[in-house]
Amino acid sequence: MDVNLTVNKNATIRASYIFFIMATVQLGVGILGGPAYVFQVVKQDAWLSIIIATVAIMLNLTIMFFILKQYKNADIFGIHIDIFGKWLGKLIGSIYIAYFMLSIISVLLTYLEVVNIFLYPTLSPFIIGLLIITLIVYSVSGGLRATVGTCVIFFFLTQGVLLFLYDPIQRIEWDHFFPMFQASFPELLKGAQKSTYTLLGFEFILLIYPFIDNKKHIKLPTYLGVLYSSIITLASAVIIIGYFSLKRVTVVEWPFLTAFKSVSLPFAERLDFIVVMLWMMVVLPTCVLLTWMISQGLHRVFAINLKMAVYGVSIILLLIVSFLKYDYIILKVTDYVAKIGFWLIFVYPFILLPIVLLKNKIRGNKK
Repeated sequence: MDVNLTVNKNATIRASYIFFIMATVQLGVGILGGPAYVFQVVKQDAWLSIIIATVAIMLNLTIMFFILKQYKNADIFGIHIDIFGKWLGKLIGSIYIAYFMLSIISVLLTYLEVVNIFLYPTLSPFIIGLLIITLIVYSVSGGLRATVGTCVIFFFLTQGVLLFLYDPIQRIEWDHFFPMFQASFPELLKGAQKSTYTLLGFEFILLIYPFIDNKKHIKLPTYLGVLYSSIITLASAVIIIGYFSLKRVTVVEWPFLTAFKSVSLPFAERLDFIVVMLWMMVVLPTCVLLTWMISQGLHRVFAINLKMAVYGVSIILLLIVSFLKYDYIILKVTDYVAKIGFWLIFVYPFILLPIVLLKNKIRGNKK
């Protein structure tokens, strides 16, 4: 496997599209229940933990960009081969692939559970899973540009849904935020860690970097995309804390979706039903990106044909979502993704950076 990729000009994308990728991949199913998990740790100071997590993401992105700039056109898989050698590099690359696989399983299982609870309790997960996975295969088979195009289109189609939160916003009780600053700093950090699952996805930059045409302009749209998704997550947390009583936040299963129940339109009494259906346009681009990451990883690490990788991953996903449908299993998978993601995405880049710099220094001295 070559460390640096040679990418055809027709397969590259402009750096400006990274904004839509970041905003899309971070706003998946995590926002539906994520703020409530943070609230369990730091109560009404949950918004502070989300801000801390956002700052941590920005710092991590800076570290990632610095690592990527040490190479001509490498992704995370090529960097591992260069630093750790063939076998250990492939092993670490396999861990990343397994993590991406767990992530997409978690996203699909969570969304299917939401559909079963709010819309079709008796509908087989196989039917919905087959529909989503068919769309995933269709999008990813078109290549990276089709994958990114899916993100851009659905980004503009779904943002209007947030406007329907006007009623919960009007009903916010600001007393729910007082007394403020009651959580200790360690508790705020723990709350920030709890928000990991909601805000994960920015690690996509480690794979797509070689496919960016104008790399020198990549930072601004990346930071803006992360900032946008963080603001939406922060706003949802504020709405949930202010709208529900302090006791109800922890017992309502899907507080973000439940907040839509108070909205009544002339053509729809239960807006939450419509939101669940529309949310598939949020979940689908996330799954498309994750599938591309998995297939790209399998191609890079194990030299598997990209299309065969996509088909193989899709069949495995369909089998898994058809049989795993218990709440406690879904919570376990989500918890594993959050924990692995914290160490692999938030902590590991700080370990990798000095190793890369040391390797390059030794290589420079030899020359």
